[in-house]
Amino acid sequence: MNPTWSRFNIASVVLGFAFLYLPIVLLVIFSFNESKLVTVWAGFSTKWYGELFRNQSLMDAAWVTARVAFLSATFATILGTMAALALTRYTRFRGRMLFSGMVFAPLVMPEVITGLSLLLLFVAVGLDRGFLTVTLAHITFSMCFVAVVVQSRLMTFDRSLEEAAMDLGATPTKTFFQITLPVILPAVVSGWMLAFTLSLDDLVIASFTSGPGATTLPMKIYSQVRLGVTPEINAACTILIGIVATGVIIMSIVNKRREVQRLRDERAAEREVG
Repeated sequence: MNPTWSRFNIASVVLGFAFLYLPIVLLVIFSFNESKLVTVWAGFSTKWYGELFRNQSLMDAAWVTARVAFLSATFATILGTMAALALTRYTRFRGRMLFSGMVFAPLVMPEVITGLSLLLLFVAVGLDRGFLTVTLAHITFSMCFVAVVVQSRLMTFDRSLEEAAMDLGATPTKTFFQITLPVILPAVVSGWMLAFTLSLDDLVIASFTSGPGATTLPMKIYSQVRLGVTPEINAACTILIGIVATGVIIMSIVNKRREVQRLRDERAAEREVG
């Protein structure tokens, strides 16, 4: 046996993964339970998925969550990419330290403080809590995650590609969309997926900033769990797990193919030059 893989190390890894994923596996299994009691197995059945789709309140909350997640992830990706470009390309400007701190503050700020601060802001400006405030709040806290992912890619970006494009007459805007963006696109897509997942999962900040008609699915599930877990909730959580897992797998495959194609193009260019 490899000395780096001792029995203790293997047992630690197995127990760690079991602690993380065994509850999720049990949740998925009991979503197909025939019995209404979620802790008693009474046979395989998919009837609770049908009950879930007939539960109008849960479906409305899921639709709100999907719209908020999509819009907030899209705007957070745009703003986060712009912030990453500013921090990477413009290393010397007045207020850079303050700007960097403001961009990355939500990473270390407790969600309770972020949610309460945004609530006070919306009340101060007279903005009624609802779909718009939840979306703005999710953009605020997810933008920093996108900025971190994109900035890490820009740090290793070959600036000579941009310089060559501009030497050939391309404008900075054209250079960004035709040279820079295609190269950093895997990081941008990863940032979007991360922001989308964080928005789907958020409960604390949405609880502070939501209002009538803007109840998200995590809030709805939490309010029902306090009265007892039902198989419908297990079914809803299983669908969310499936959506997130499918998205991650698809994005991983796409990014892998893009990376392979990029390496092929680089090797072909080196052969032509040689």
